[in-house]
Amino acid sequence: MSLEEEILDVVDANDTVKYTRTRSVVHREGLLHRAVHIFVFNAEGQLFLQRRSMLKDSAQGKWVSSCSGHVDSGEIYISAALRELYEEIGLVPANSLIELFRANACEQTDQEFVAVYRCIAEGPFILNPDEISEGCWISQDKLNEWISSTPEDFSISFIYLWNHYRAL
Repeated sequence: MSLEEEILDVVDANDTVKYTRTRSVVHREGLLHRAVHIFVFNAEGQLFLQRRSMLKDSAQGKWVSSCSGHVDSGEIYISAALRELYEEIGLVPANSLIELFRANACEQTDQEFVAVYRCIAEGPFILNPDEISEGCWISQDKLNEWISSTPEDFSISFIYLWNHYRAL
């Protein structure tokens, strides 16, 4: 991981690139930008969840998607998804990623247009300690129960995207 700050594309309400800014400026000013989330399922249909490292600048210690991250300036969504899988959990998927849906930028996504992908993998994964403190497999029913009972364990964006996925 580079010590240089990420450069992100700032987009308009139609997800069209307008200009670039550093990650810190984008977040501080609430500018619209792009991100990806990947749901990694195993053959039994369980979802791999990651718990964000306490080193992260947001949602520290919260449970989130299998992988997620910003789309760097000039990058396309699918490339960002593949990069994040490798950077965060050391996964190069055996099969192509399937785009499940796109979510428009809103307060729940932290002003991010989000492309959500799915892939199948069994692990074990190599967790990047700068990104992830731990990971676990969970059945979808158990996950839904957990979110209902203690939503504060999860990031707001993950709950928002998971509920969208459940409604498909």
